[in-house]
Amino acid sequence: MRECKGVHWKPQEREPRMSALTDSPAWRDLAAHQREIAHTQMRDLFAADPARARRYSVEAGALYLDYSRHLANDKTLGLLFALALQAGVAADIERMTAGDPVNGSEGRPALHVALRTDEQRFPPRGTDVMPAVRSARERTYAFAESLRAGRVRGATGQPIGNVVNLGVGGSDLGPRLLAGAMRRESNSGLKLRFVANADPYDLEAALGGLEPASTLFIVASKTFTTVETLSNARRARAWLAAALGDAPELSSHFAAVTANTENAQAWGVSTERVFPFWDWVGGRFSLWSSVGLPAVIAAGPVQFDALLSGARDMDAHFREAPPERNMPLIMALLSVWYSAFFGAQTHAVLPYAEDLREFPAWVQQLHMESNGKRVDREGHAVDYPTAPVIWGATGTLSQHAFHQLLHQGTRLVPADFIVPIASDGDAAAHRLLVTNALAQGSALMTGAAAAEPHRVLPGNRPSSTLLLDRLAPRTLGQLLALYEHKVTAEAALLNINPFDQWGVEFGKGVARSLEGGPGAAAPDASTVALLKRLDRATG
Repeated sequence: MRECKGVHWKPQEREPRMSALTDSPAWRDLAAHQREIAHTQMRDLFAADPARARRYSVEAGALYLDYSRHLANDKTLGLLFALALQAGVAADIERMTAGDPVNGSEGRPALHVALRTDEQRFPPRGTDVMPAVRSARERTYAFAESLRAGRVRGATGQPIGNVVNLGVGGSDLGPRLLAGAMRRESNSGLKLRFVANADPYDLEAALGGLEPASTLFIVASKTFTTVETLSNARRARAWLAAALGDAPELSSHFAAVTANTENAQAWGVSTERVFPFWDWVGGRFSLWSSVGLPAVIAAGPVQFDALLSGARDMDAHFREAPPERNMPLIMALLSVWYSAFFGAQTHAVLPYAEDLREFPAWVQQLHMESNGKRVDREGHAVDYPTAPVIWGATGTLSQHAFHQLLHQGTRLVPADFIVPIASDGDAAAHRLLVTNALAQGSALMTGAAAAEPHRVLPGNRPSSTLLLDRLAPRTLGQLLALYEHKVTAEAALLNINPFDQWGVEFGKGVARSLEGGPGAAAPDASTVALLKRLDRATG
């Protein structure tokens, strides 16, 4: 394991703002160093250091990160850690976990770690949120257990056998990911489906083969004003009414997960079926809360507790590990290294596990909604790149879809290979899957010489390999919290606020202004013309 000399990991405030981050000493040193190392071959770094793979690796819980296949040497890492010191990353971690209002534009704390902590009181500064967290979790668990035991019944008295989650963004991606990744632990016998798209086909497809009398809808919306979700909820209620009659008893077919309990109750969800989360939890950080209800229903409270326990493991690691062994920090630093100093505009996330098929989309929202910002925390326009475009797909499917570009394309695309070591399934098939993942990382680095130009692979393409002991709930919790902390560390390095999303809110507002139909106010001539064409086609 590589050691970094002369860097001390302790809460230290960010240095006074320069005219720009790019004028700071650490940034200038990294820019100069990039010119030194840009044409270095990774093959040569391995040849010069037989212990490189061991030294450029780090463990945290059941996760093992090999970051040796990067354009980095000891000087690179030392300069990157100096950037973290200059940026006051440790102080940012301390402020977030202490309950300070780190979401400056909204004057709120960001307390998603409270959703999995085992502290009796949390945070140490500010309002203790743990009584509310424990109460919501107990109610969520009790309801899930009742569903799993067949005690929850619909309007006709028939037991609920189907659960459909209606949500979008964090209220869909998080629980959808959990349901897939915890598939092996799912033992409820209930059918679980997800609907996110406002396109009516999404709901129509999800309802195919389901009986209204035995179907429950979870309406998941932080504000309980989300247009797409409430539209699907109204259509779901109409589907129930067409089969069961529009009676008050239809409320027995709905539950809600929201920070706006009053709106949920006014919509018609009974009070005991409204499960809260709070405005100090961003939607993309919320799967640990009642938003995870579908996973609790599928796998049970014991397995969900294991997920929370894994996240706690990573929280402790992020808070306590020194820089040279701090996995989220190292991943964040490498991301900044490539996006800011090599011009890498995208980053590929490649899980070699079909049960993690939703993981790239979840990371995409987590990273791009958090760090896709153009001003720093003081409101000044940045002159450096912030979030790269995150994309990816599972395993060998991605090899046959876009790895050609990774190997021979003109763009530099750093990649994360995420690989469970063990599997409870076919051992030979899993071995084939794992060797494919390792081969891709090796081929990206080494490349291949050939007489014909079209067969030449330049190599020197950076990647990390993240090994998991196995895909189990506790390991899953560690993995998800790892990427959460990577994103917040990267935001600290770049001096941006990862906890607001004003671009998303503006887009929603424009959509609301156009919902009035013919004659709706439009912000530009193109939209006016398109609305007129729409009105003619539908009028």
